[in-house]
Amino acid sequence: MFCWARAWRVPRGTIGASSPRSSAVPVTFSSSRSSGQGNADPRPLPLSYNLLDGDATLPAIVLLHGLFGSKSNFNSLAKALVQRTGRRVLTVDARNHGDSPHSPDASYEAMSQDLQGLLPQLGLVPSVLVGHSMGGKTAMLLALQRPDVVERLVVVDISPAGTTPGSYLGNFIAAMKAVDIPENIPHSRARKLADEQLSSVVKEASVRQFLLTNLVEVNGRFSWRVNLDALAQQLDKILTFPQQLESYPGSTLFLLGGNSPYVPPSHHSAIRRLFPQTQIQTVPNAGHWVHSDKPQDFMDAVISFLA
Repeated sequence: MFCWARAWRVPRGTIGASSPRSSAVPVTFSSSRSSGQGNADPRPLPLSYNLLDGDATLPAIVLLHGLFGSKSNFNSLAKALVQRTGRRVLTVDARNHGDSPHSPDASYEAMSQDLQGLLPQLGLVPSVLVGHSMGGKTAMLLALQRPDVVERLVVVDISPAGTTPGSYLGNFIAAMKAVDIPENIPHSRARKLADEQLSSVVKEASVRQFLLTNLVEVNGRFSWRVNLDALAQQLDKILTFPQQLESYPGSTLFLLGGNSPYVPPSHHSAIRRLFPQTQIQTVPNAGHWVHSDKPQDFMDAVISFLA
């Protein structure tokens, strides 16, 4: 469900110059105080984003990361998409992630509202939404709620059904919350200590390295920039999908990893009910992180879908 990504490097000299616009808001890394129920009327938060310039006459591409991820996961991919498509490309930190504000409400309804506030503000309506895992669920809900905002939709290795392989995530969150690092030590030393403390629960070194991208120093103290309290309290919501009656009429691509258990054939009927104009495409030898495991196949599939 979460999004870790090995660095995907584009060869030097292949990226055209572009002038990114970005916005970051100050974040206070503190514990959330919440009953965990979420707000009944979610209001948009001012999300942190990075916008790469392109042809303003074409719908922009919006990249939405997964749980524990951030907009920086897509830096190289975003530049390559600008080069391959000529379009503007927006990467966004979801609420409670990256440089975006924290909130006790971690629901998909709230994350959809955030994008409904941001995209018109940037003049990016309608856009092509490309969402991985948690970001894919946010993209689906936005398309179902506001089809006028979404020109077409790409959902990466997730479905509008419950996420059953995500039961380990609660253990990851608990392990991150238990990390204890002394104040005023070098960042490299802090990362090493955190890695050692996480290793008893998070066995894969590559996954630990991804989680450690969220370790930040604030006034000499190390803390996690992801809002672990809110994510822990609402993990059940993150692993499900809000019930929807209306379908999305636009073109949709579900891009699945051939080695991933996240979208079994039993989910396909729910996909086709809510997204009747859908293509379901499997990338062989890719796991849940299709865009990291098979970046060229991922790019080719997205480019073909946009053509």
